[in-house]
Amino acid sequence: MNQHAALFPRLSVMMFLQFFVWGAWYVSMTGWMNIAGLGGLVGWAYTVGPIAAILSPFFVGMIADRFFPTQIVLGVLHVLGGVVMLAVPTAAVAAGPATEASFTHPYILLLLAHMLCYMPTLALTNSLSFSHLSSAPKTFPLIRVFGTVGWIAGNIAVAGSLAQWGASGLTWIADGDKSPAQFYITGAAGIALGLYCLTLPHTPPPARGRRVTAREVLGLDSLRLLRLPSYAVFIVCSLLLCIPLAGYYAFARTYVDQTGFANATLTMSYGQMAEIVFMVLMPLFFARLGVKWMLAAGMLAWVARYALFGAAAHDGIMWMVLLGVVLHGICYDFFFVTGFIYVDRAAPPDVRAQAQGFLVLVTQGLGLGIGAQLFGWLVARYTSGPDGAKVSDWQSVWYTAAGFALVVLVLFVALFRERAAAQEGPAPT
Repeated sequence: MNQHAALFPRLSVMMFLQFFVWGAWYVSMTGWMNIAGLGGLVGWAYTVGPIAAILSPFFVGMIADRFFPTQIVLGVLHVLGGVVMLAVPTAAVAAGPATEASFTHPYILLLLAHMLCYMPTLALTNSLSFSHLSSAPKTFPLIRVFGTVGWIAGNIAVAGSLAQWGASGLTWIADGDKSPAQFYITGAAGIALGLYCLTLPHTPPPARGRRVTAREVLGLDSLRLLRLPSYAVFIVCSLLLCIPLAGYYAFARTYVDQTGFANATLTMSYGQMAEIVFMVLMPLFFARLGVKWMLAAGMLAWVARYALFGAAAHDGIMWMVLLGVVLHGICYDFFFVTGFIYVDRAAPPDVRAQAQGFLVLVTQGLGLGIGAQLFGWLVARYTSGPDGAKVSDWQSVWYTAAGFALVVLVLFVALFRERAAAQEGPAPT
């Protein structure tokens, strides 16, 4: 067996577990939060990820890439993150219900600690894979798809019956996403992944001995690309569009649950299943539509998703809600994947990696962080009850998101010029 054939299953397992750890709690945690009296903290719970996404480039660039082998850093971070996650339910229950949205609640602080360990591993698993694959452009997508499968598996793992410990002893909850056991599953998987990473091929720090600046880590050298009008339009629209996206991540599971679906977390995984399908079909669409209309189609899918959610709200029309979930495949693949391709084309080689990092910082960091806070405020306006568990007017919430996304779509279509983007070339130094 050649080295490539031996590495493929090992890296695929790594990628599967990487996203299993995220998928086993990120969507489902609101189920437990709402019954534990922590519903008012949802906005902050979905802000800690963006905070970690903003800070993680410093750790990767300044420490992980310069001093330690990648597989060791991955192992330590995942074990630490897993241990932290094991402590989440006990600490949250001991602190009691949250009467107001507070960043300093132990539940939020522990989630932040976990995400500070987890977020750097997203870049590190990619870099480790690229370091050992001789034909990365052809092979890496096949490995990365196991990450999506892992996310789905994580959803499914916490969607069935799970145990809950209470005053009456050990009981079982049919909807496992309402059980604190989801955090134990996540923690155990994280520790297992950390130990597994220690067995991966030795990967020396890529920037050992090289001086790395904060400017380089943040991708600020790539800001010269903003002199290109179409690129600037793309970056601004990407930032703005991630604001309503935060609402989907933070509140769609709760909405699906309140609409009447028997298993909200499992239903949410249909979006990732669709993501796999559209990832396979993307080359066909890309050849026909090009960059501009692929991005526009992704934006339009976001508008349609929130409009479907809003239209279904009053009467609980389940097929509309389900279709809105499935549209996540187009929303993610057509916009984010196409966006990475566009940045790769627009950026000159010397700042290409920085430009990709800056796009992640703008979208996964700033956009989702601002969106989590704004959506937390928006949902609170239409929520009855002290625990934040019962939203009284979902229609207003989702129509607001649809309207916001529609404005971004119109601005993008009006201002982005694909031919101009293709002819602009790299920005001058």
